[in-house]
Amino acid sequence: MEKKELLYEGKGKKIFLTDNDNFLIAEFKDELTAFDATKKGFEKGKGALNCQISSELFELLEKNGIPTHFVKKLSDNEMLIKKADMIAIEVVVRNIATGSLTKRLGIPEGKKLPFALVEFYYKNDELHDPLINDEHALILELAKDEAELEELKRLGREINVILKSFFDKRDLILVDFKVEFGRDKEGKIILADEISPDSCRFWDKKTGEKLDKDRFRQDLGNVKVAYEEVLRRIVE
Repeated sequence: MEKKELLYEGKGKKIFLTDNDNFLIAEFKDELTAFDATKKGFEKGKGALNCQISSELFELLEKNGIPTHFVKKLSDNEMLIKKADMIAIEVVVRNIATGSLTKRLGIPEGKKLPFALVEFYYKNDELHDPLINDEHALILELAKDEAELEELKRLGREINVILKSFFDKRDLILVDFKVEFGRDKEGKIILADEISPDSCRFWDKKTGEKLDKDRFRQDLGNVKVAYEEVLRRIVE
């Protein structure tokens, strides 16, 4: 598969065209960003770690019936993916209160939620990815109809069930995560983007240590070490 010109560059990845119209190449970057990219950093090897972690988790989800854009890992920091028409909604699934949920609603940090909370955010950098409801999504024409929004929620919850169980067996608490979806060439909704410590929060079950991008957000240090630990537990 020949790598062609750059199609899109985001905060954590570059997306390249290929010589096949049905496939793209995702290249994971070593840059770190937080707080709408007002805080920036660099961690050599972070992109390769996220690429391998995402590859492992996409394969896990595929085996459990979740359709994804993942085809195969090409190199340390590159994966081949199916082309998809991306839906401009970030689907956030929360199991434990932290971050913006605690700030918005005053729910105590670390409080276990009575059920998995699914939230939608409008993926728009200029507007700072605002929280939206179903009606907002329809007014903005981000989804085709209510049924498609329900499908995003269903997939978010199913992914949560699979990943929570998987990480629990590896002494990691899946606190929350963000996923993105697209429509493939048949119009079917598939999981896209990535699943990594950049887009998930992981806490060690025994110590409560944070093993995700919060180490960068909160200046805790040892970002790469934390990502390496997550990968170690995934592949052990």
